[in-house]
Amino acid sequence: MSGGAVQPRAVVAGASGFVGSALVDSLGGRGYEVKTIGRSGDAVWGDTAGIAALIDGAEVLVNLAGKSVNCRYTDANRDEVLRSRVETTRQLREAVRVASRAPRVWLNASTATIYRHAMDRPHTEAAGEVGTGFSVDVARAWEREFFAGDLPGTRRVALRMAIVLGDGPATRMLLRLARVGLGGPQIDGWWFPHRRYRGIGTQASGDGRSAVHRTRGRQRFSWVHLEDVLAATHFLIERDDLSGPVNLAAPHPVDNRTLMRTLRRAVGMPVGLPAYRWMLEPAMWVLRTEPELVLKSRWMLPKTLTDAGFEFRHPELEGAVAELRSRRRVAALSEPMPSPVNRAAVRQR
Repeated sequence: MSGGAVQPRAVVAGASGFVGSALVDSLGGRGYEVKTIGRSGDAVWGDTAGIAALIDGAEVLVNLAGKSVNCRYTDANRDEVLRSRVETTRQLREAVRVASRAPRVWLNASTATIYRHAMDRPHTEAAGEVGTGFSVDVARAWEREFFAGDLPGTRRVALRMAIVLGDGPATRMLLRLARVGLGGPQIDGWWFPHRRYRGIGTQASGDGRSAVHRTRGRQRFSWVHLEDVLAATHFLIERDDLSGPVNLAAPHPVDNRTLMRTLRRAVGMPVGLPAYRWMLEPAMWVLRTEPELVLKSRWMLPKTLTDAGFEFRHPELEGAVAELRSRRRVAALSEPMPSPVNRAAVRQR
């Protein structure tokens, strides 16, 4: 910084993940001094004094912390998914409450999964319908903790984020499926009853049964490109008139069949076998994740952002996927070639 200006501070909690690490770089590129909170970083969870010192005087606070939902919903994992979101948010809220100079804006992650399975119409912030069951209860408890109490000096925005496309685990998995010929639609159907998706917390919802939706692979897929996540975050930081829940998703969602067809084209694979639930359940058990991640119809529109004038850089899925593929090719070409000695060593293996 020049002219004696004080560098503004941004605090990012949960900065080690795919989105968090990109956001740290993006904020740093915009002139912020970026500090992090997590299991490691400038302060760690449980260090009340350290967290309070970072937040007091910060301009911006962004919280992306929480155990990945890409896991089996065992009792232990269910409890940790909920705890890791609610308790970290509570620690940050207490630090904001006692700060002598609180952040002017706090953006907290949430999820598109808060809305019900929807095949009839998309959800907006004003007209969306909250669903029931485990994932929804986690989202509701997360936002309830975030918006609790009175923080008069801090504007709060909950980022109801769709699946983020970029060089992250979800995108890599989908592209890998398409590349090996398994990139057909994922189709819901009958499976043995279970209670892994039952509600959780003090306000558990639903009847505890696992739902079956006869979508035939037409379940909706709301998504957002990583570049638009970063751009929308900066947009929301600067727009003092925007607060509350904000849908963070591209304006043109697709269905599951279109998603998988687009990915097959991107990797040059002409065919893709469909995956029915009776195939997905044992496969997901082996992969230690849940079929809900691909079978639930997540359909929402970013009405708050578009009404405020935000322009998405990647509004269409095909263009977003093409950009990701191009970026991966450039990254591969930029990798140094092995030396003659190393090439010889490789041939001898």
